[in-house]
Amino acid sequence: MDKNSKIYIAGHRGMVGSAIHRKLEREAFTNIITRTSAELDLRDQQQVTDFFAQEKPDYVFLAAAKVGGIIANNTYRAEFLYDNLQIQNNIIHNSYLNGVTKLLFLGSSCIYPKMAPQPLKEEYLLTGELEHTNEPYAIAKIAGIKMCDAYRDQYGCNYISAMPTNLYGYNDNYHPQNSHVLPALIRRFHEAKEQNAASVTIWGTGSPKREFLFADDLAEACYYLMENYDEPGLVNIGTGEDISIKDLALLIKKIIRFEGEIDFDSSKPDGTPRKLMDVSKLHSKGWKHTIELEDGIKLAYQDFLTKHVTNYA
Repeated sequence: MDKNSKIYIAGHRGMVGSAIHRKLEREAFTNIITRTSAELDLRDQQQVTDFFAQEKPDYVFLAAAKVGGIIANNTYRAEFLYDNLQIQNNIIHNSYLNGVTKLLFLGSSCIYPKMAPQPLKEEYLLTGELEHTNEPYAIAKIAGIKMCDAYRDQYGCNYISAMPTNLYGYNDNYHPQNSHVLPALIRRFHEAKEQNAASVTIWGTGSPKREFLFADDLAEACYYLMENYDEPGLVNIGTGEDISIKDLALLIKKIIRFEGEIDFDSSKPDGTPRKLMDVSKLHSKGWKHTIELEDGIKLAYQDFLTKHVTNYA
């Protein structure tokens, strides 16, 4: 990418897209195109067709998606499948029609089978049944990977696919029902501290292990892949390290300085015992994360204090 290349970030206001935007600005790119969802409905084929014909971007970061936690995924199953298929179909096809030099499609670790061996290797895709609760979202993302490969095979398009692990960071979602585990714990421990609560109750036993990547590290990886990686299939992006929910809760408790107890409600479900990405392929390409979990949580908590606390008072 040249510094004056025209680069379109789809989903620039989300946690991932905004991190990519910051990275490109730090690298002194001067021709970044963005549109809010109010300005451009990516589900609308005609709007996307007109946008690409007018703007003619050279590079595309496809970070736009309808996303949410388990409840949202399981409740709005049709929307998660339809909206995500429409978004990626419109962007990938119009990138081909308008001669985009390179496109990066972002998926999710939920593409892998529910019972896949750990850690999750790229070749485990389509080797077993998916987790039911987020199956529509996963199927859409799998379709995006296969669409990138099909356009590569038939039309010679340089479209690549990257699958990040669990993300957190600036501009995260702290909604009480729809947020993911790490931002949810930040909010709950903060509110417990403010209310001088005696304890915080967490679902499950605390034994499941999860991997977490700071969103700005993901942006660094996406930039690196756009500059250095041109292969079909997919590549995992993560830290290659995981932590139990119990130890994560203890770490967040320490950072927020909550003095009370942690109670684990073992009558509630634990979910998948482990979800760790195998990142040996990415490491072999020359990229590794730099922001460790404790430092990243401190940064995320400061962002939460700055942007959200007044709203939750």
